[in-house]
Amino acid sequence: VDPLLAPLVDARPGLRVPGAVNGFEFAVRAIIGQQISVAGARTLVGRLVTVLGEPLATSDGSLTHTFPSPEAIAEADMNGLGITTKRITALQALAQSVARQELVLDASADREETATRLQALPGVGPWTAAYIAMRALSDPDAFPASDLGLRRAFEQHGLAADMKSIM
Repeated sequence: VDPLLAPLVDARPGLRVPGAVNGFEFAVRAIIGQQISVAGARTLVGRLVTVLGEPLATSDGSLTHTFPSPEAIAEADMNGLGITTKRITALQALAQSVARQELVLDASADREETATRLQALPGVGPWTAAYIAMRALSDPDAFPASDLGLRRAFEQHGLAADMKSIM
């Protein structure tokens, strides 16, 4: 039992991190959202979906397209969408790995193998791999320790928030 988290877990028994319906979509959103605001990420993902997703036969409010498939993203020209070249490279490497079935992004995946494969992709570091594992793989042990929100939460509870103390 982790001495830092134990009191928080004891106070909320059964509380779990929400998962993701589609691990590939979540991973794309995680990569796009690295180091930008939630609003900025939402805008970029919206552009990606509008350009590369399939239009629905009948829209449902603001829902007009399906999320793009790994195959659609793997070979797409994403220049002009506002996504940086490094992020485009990361997205295409992710999409190619998923399309070739080298990377599984659901709860059936081997967690260690998936984390290793994710971090081998350009632009995917420990934070992104842990965040994807936590949500897409439902990995209860994944912990994106460098996350600013988590570090602030630790501080609000009077706990050390430096990387050495967290890990």
